[in-house]
Amino acid sequence: MIKKKTVLNVLLIGLILSFFVTPLGDFSKELLNKWFATSPTIITLEKQHNIDNYNWRLKDADWNIINFNKSTGKVVFINFWTTWHLPSRAQLDDIQILYNRYKGQVDFYIITDEEKEIPAEFISKKGYTFPITYQIIGEPSPIKLLKPSGSYLLDKEGNIVIHQTAIADWDNNNVYDLINSLLIN
Repeated sequence: MIKKKTVLNVLLIGLILSFFVTPLGDFSKELLNKWFATSPTIITLEKQHNIDNYNWRLKDADWNIINFNKSTGKVVFINFWTTWHLPSRAQLDDIQILYNRYKGQVDFYIITDEEKEIPAEFISKKGYTFPITYQIIGEPSPIKLLKPSGSYLLDKEGNIVIHQTAIADWDNNNVYDLINSLLIN
């Protein structure tokens, strides 16, 4: 007869293994990342700095070359992500909410350095509607290219108001209040 403690230990080991090697584990890890994400840090006015220029070539979802200079004079949200990076995937739901709220008022650049097919399939499968943008490797950028889950928020004058280097909670009143004030000014 198998002892109750042995059965519980086997179940616990199975649960732990499933956390690391199954889709349930990926879902759980994404959920944990979301739960522990904090509101992005807003840079104080005296510490903000301006981007050098807006001349930055990227590719849009249709793989056409676009130029970041079309966002001159606008509030801009930039996020770096990849399909393989769990924390950057974990914040995409919040970014979708942010996009739904400010579409047409804020320019969104959700940037990946991956080839087109995998991110496009991922975005479609998840039902995201924010515009995906592809980085052109080697193309000079007016901002420091961040590792995935990094983000920027620029005001209309090109000042970096948020420089977030880790996962953040983009669906909160602090972010909404900040963006609303940037849109008014």
